[in-house]
Amino acid sequence: MQADNPDVLLDLEEEGEGDEEVDEEVDEEDGESVLELNQVIIPTYGTVPDQQNLHTPEWADFDNKPDSLFFSDGQRRIDFVLVYEDETKMTHKRSNHKKQKRKRQVYESNLINNGLQLEATRSVLDEKTIFVKVHAPWEVLCTYAEVMHIKLPLQPNDLKTRESAFNWFTRLFRVNENIIKPEQEFFTAPFKREHLSNFYIQDKDTFFNPATRSRIVHFILSRVKYATKNVKKFGINKLLDTGIYKAAFPLHDSSFRHLSTDPECPSERYLLYREWAHPKNILKLQPLDFIRKYYGEKIGIYFAWLGFYTNMLIVAAVVGVGCFLYGFFMKDNCTWSQEVCDPSIGGNIIMCPQCDKVCTYWNLNITCESSKKLCIFDSFGTLVFAVFMGIWVTLFLEFWKRRQAELEYEWDTVEYLEQEEQIRPEYEAQCTHVVVNEITQQEEHVPYTACGKCMRITLCTSAVLFWILLIIASVIGIIVYRLSVFLVFSATLPRHVNGTQAIRKYLTPQTATSVTASIISFIVIMVLNIIYEKVAILITDFELPRTQTEYENSLTTKMFLFQFVNYYSSCFYIAFFKGKFVGYPGNPVYWLGKYRNEECDPGGCLLELTTQLAIIVGGKAIWNNIQEVLLPWVKNLIGRYCADARSEKIVPRWEQDYHLQPIGKLGLFYEYLEMVIQFGFVTLFVASFPLAPLLALINNMLEIRLDAWKLTTQFRRMVPQKAQDIGAWQPIMQGIAILAVVTNAMIIAFTSDMIPRLVYYWSFSVPPYGSHSSYTMKGYINNTLSVFNISDFKDVSKPLSPLFGNYTTCRYRDFRYPPGHQHQYEHNIYYWHVIAAKLAFIIVMEHVIYFVKFIISYIIPDVSQEIKSKVKREKYLTQKILHENDLKVVKKTIGKIADKIIEGVDSTFRPKTE
Repeated sequence: MQADNPDVLLDLEEEGEGDEEVDEEVDEEDGESVLELNQVIIPTYGTVPDQQNLHTPEWADFDNKPDSLFFSDGQRRIDFVLVYEDETKMTHKRSNHKKQKRKRQVYESNLINNGLQLEATRSVLDEKTIFVKVHAPWEVLCTYAEVMHIKLPLQPNDLKTRESAFNWFTRLFRVNENIIKPEQEFFTAPFKREHLSNFYIQDKDTFFNPATRSRIVHFILSRVKYATKNVKKFGINKLLDTGIYKAAFPLHDSSFRHLSTDPECPSERYLLYREWAHPKNILKLQPLDFIRKYYGEKIGIYFAWLGFYTNMLIVAAVVGVGCFLYGFFMKDNCTWSQEVCDPSIGGNIIMCPQCDKVCTYWNLNITCESSKKLCIFDSFGTLVFAVFMGIWVTLFLEFWKRRQAELEYEWDTVEYLEQEEQIRPEYEAQCTHVVVNEITQQEEHVPYTACGKCMRITLCTSAVLFWILLIIASVIGIIVYRLSVFLVFSATLPRHVNGTQAIRKYLTPQTATSVTASIISFIVIMVLNIIYEKVAILITDFELPRTQTEYENSLTTKMFLFQFVNYYSSCFYIAFFKGKFVGYPGNPVYWLGKYRNEECDPGGCLLELTTQLAIIVGGKAIWNNIQEVLLPWVKNLIGRYCADARSEKIVPRWEQDYHLQPIGKLGLFYEYLEMVIQFGFVTLFVASFPLAPLLALINNMLEIRLDAWKLTTQFRRMVPQKAQDIGAWQPIMQGIAILAVVTNAMIIAFTSDMIPRLVYYWSFSVPPYGSHSSYTMKGYINNTLSVFNISDFKDVSKPLSPLFGNYTTCRYRDFRYPPGHQHQYEHNIYYWHVIAAKLAFIIVMEHVIYFVKFIISYIIPDVSQEIKSKVKREKYLTQKILHENDLKVVKKTIGKIADKIIEGVDSTFRPKTE
């Protein structure tokens, strides 16, 4: 049969039988019509008989070869496996089982009519489970390779590759080439059957590698019909969703624990586990070409990006650790911290209560420990590191573009989107409206009209905004918690002005509030993530994108918007809002008219932001590893234990793979999301936490091997997919890189105390504003704490506990005139100097970094000259090969015609002989 002929479903009337209905029955699950068993599938060519049975798969028993990848004849390779449960063996029979069986039989018959070969085998461990093995013959592979524009080798690549100057060094970290041999490079071209002789075919069985075969078969499985009514119903995905099939997957080629017993099997899965996924390889480079060969370009490009990102983090981590060590060793020279801890200075400074009524007066020196810690992070090294990271992120993105261009050339995805990408089956199924193409002036089918498209966009945008507002509402809830619980901690924690309890050094109300709020915020983030994932998928499904790339890009944008607000909102609040609008003790600012705004510690909110980042980044890494690795491992362990308890029989390869965990529909989407969220933490708030790149580096080194281990040992083999780049994640990271410059400049200016200290050192420590003869930081604490007369408290905020001793004033963190001044409690000249310095710093820092980023982006081209030359050379040689071969065919054909003409002329003019 021809593989590219469509099928026609014919309703044949049942003759002389009253048991079965002739009419179509309505499916209770999805409302579609199901054809009766006596309906048949007949190709659109040949003689149509009066009655024809459905084509059914061949049946074969397991041949006790656990590593076999072939049908029972040992010749036809298994390209895909479908799994379902036999309804006749089920103890609880439901009314829809009969309809499901009819659908499956129609679907499998259509697969056979499309040229695929099927063989069914009953499970060794569970007799009600049936495995349908799918094989694509040579003709089918050729037909669909042309339909899908798959690039295949023409001839070996003879271009010389220039070795890197660091080749001797990288060789130390590469995989042993004797174990995993380098892939031979070819010139490639989109496959066409008419040019079959031009392609590099040494063996028909190996010309299409297993990944390409599985990709072609999945393409067919996704488009074959199983029922019709007004709208066509087709595709394996729909059958999986309705439970007609339990699973559909390509096979792993061997066990990951040992080599295959089949001598012809390359045991690529075993080699990947041994040389890539095993923890011993944590310092080795990844065999990217081998990963791409086994899993396809989509997974290959993810691990290439993750490996490149991790390597670039090494530089950032080294600089970050250097800045941290600088702050650590310089903390003993931190003058303002020494003043806070000095009993004669900080011990004699009485601070005003930070909340109404229940809060008491307190000594400044109880914040001694936090001020020492703050000296580590709030130092000159932080400024240097923030500038460095602004440049680093640009270098990372620019060099990744170059690396991505190299992979596009090496993996033949340069023109993938224009040539190979197919329309999603879900989109095709909804194409009921007819429109006229403006370019071709021909009719084509679309799923919605222009008005319908506008309605979908409006509804989806509204839904996205609604959920983002819901996330913001949850953040507001956390803020309300912080404001309300601070009162409780202030009243209950041991805080006395002249007390000596050791706990007060560490457990201040600010610290307790910050830590508990961070933990609650983390829990809320994790819970909301689960909800938002489902919401984003529903919205994107409703949008109905045309191609898989458009679908993933749309989903990526929505998910990142959700996650951006979800993960970063609490950090933005602490960095840019907390403690900024608090008023002063005699006239505090109330939030929502009820809750008094939070204040920062005398050292600022930087340390609290660092705590928030450490809890979220660390907790997120632990949570994700538990969710991604531990859960699949436990599920597989339980499955293997149950299987071993039932039987000790030899289990075939397809059944071993069936008991592995299924890969999600979105594949590596969540892996990308996890890493890009981490990328945001590393860049957006790095000025407050210079150790973030080091933690990210350690996490990523483990993440690469854990993801590899998970793919090779715990999950079924993914359907290989093409990918040209990392999709929408690239512009998202570029947006983060631009925003990171602003956030880090604002953290240094508004969250840290670096600018006020510099203003004091250069302007207010010496005359005319200061009394010191030379520039110094002495007196900084006293100068930056304003004075408040306790008799000016309003009744609503006056503390219940009286002030000990004969003190009549208390201090608070702000730059205001003291009581008795003609402008008492108004901002003083120091405040306006600081504001001007902060704004000037932000403008200068942003413009300098943006200018450097622009210069770097301009100097470093996205595609290297070497790759451009290789692409042009390959196109030239490919066209030359195809053209020359076509000329040979034409010359050969013309030569034969000329010979026949000459023979005819000779016979005409040759004298007759009697």
